[in-house]
Amino acid sequence: MRVYLGIDIGSVSTNVIAIDENTNVVFARYIRTNGQPINSVKQGLRELSVQALSDGYEVSAVGVTGSGRQMIGLMVGADVVKNEITAHAAATVHFYPDVQTIFEIGGQDSKIIIVKDKIVTDFSMNTVCAAGTGSFLDHQAERLNIPIEQFGDLALTAENTVRIAGRCTVFAESDMIAKQQYGYSKAEIIKGLCDALVRNYLNNLGRGKVLQPPFVFQGGVAANKGIIRAFEEQVGHEIIIPKYFGVMGAIGVALSAKSQVEASGQPTNFKGFDCIELDFVPKSFECSGCSNACEVIKVIINGEVAAMWGDKCGKWSSSV
Repeated sequence: MRVYLGIDIGSVSTNVIAIDENTNVVFARYIRTNGQPINSVKQGLRELSVQALSDGYEVSAVGVTGSGRQMIGLMVGADVVKNEITAHAAATVHFYPDVQTIFEIGGQDSKIIIVKDKIVTDFSMNTVCAAGTGSFLDHQAERLNIPIEQFGDLALTAENTVRIAGRCTVFAESDMIAKQQYGYSKAEIIKGLCDALVRNYLNNLGRGKVLQPPFVFQGGVAANKGIIRAFEEQVGHEIIIPKYFGVMGAIGVALSAKSQVEASGQPTNFKGFDCIELDFVPKSFECSGCSNACEVIKVIINGEVAAMWGDKCGKWSSSV
């Protein structure tokens, strides 16, 4: 059976998926990156290789997205390398052709994507402040000594609403402590934190944008029922949660890879599952050739320089 792989490498999680020719997801893994994107991708591919052997999969295309896409694309032999906006939009439009607004919240960044007639017309990303991301909730869950998996369910049990300052993680923590001293329950404080995250997200990323339904919410934080409720209350409309909400970027880039290979008629560049055994070492240095002082990334595979990038003039990248 022909399958098409999608790999999404983020700072918090690495997602590896495979779809069949009818775009059904036949394999999906959500793996904690833990600062080791190469190892996490190798883990996902190793698990996929076992299933591929038993079920007779033939890899026909590979797509890569996420913050580590260039490096991992080189490692696996990607047919397409796409940015996260393109990948997430491709998957959402495939499953929900009428979508107009995509909310995506991951561990370290978040996005709003505006779609019209299946085409991305606008987007915003938050990659600096953690107050609108999953790491904000993880940190507060740790402070409250509550497993993050229970966060959303507890928020739904709150009897009262408490407003938590959510523009900054530091202010949120101070305000949360103050509300605890006033006697609010943990459930009420958690609901306040969920409301604060969504309020901050919409105020920052949604500023100046017309947000219209259908709304689709994806990313790891879409597992949190308290956040879903907060979104529905603040936009005044139902929020759609995809079945594979946590791996939509990987699905989107797999769809792009499938389209690319089918349109070109060329065989895949996939290096095969043996790539997980390669000695893959990234290094960097600062070029002193001019005042730009570019940080150049050098990738060494089995002792040989395979690629270089990061230079503005092409001095190093064109030499490989």
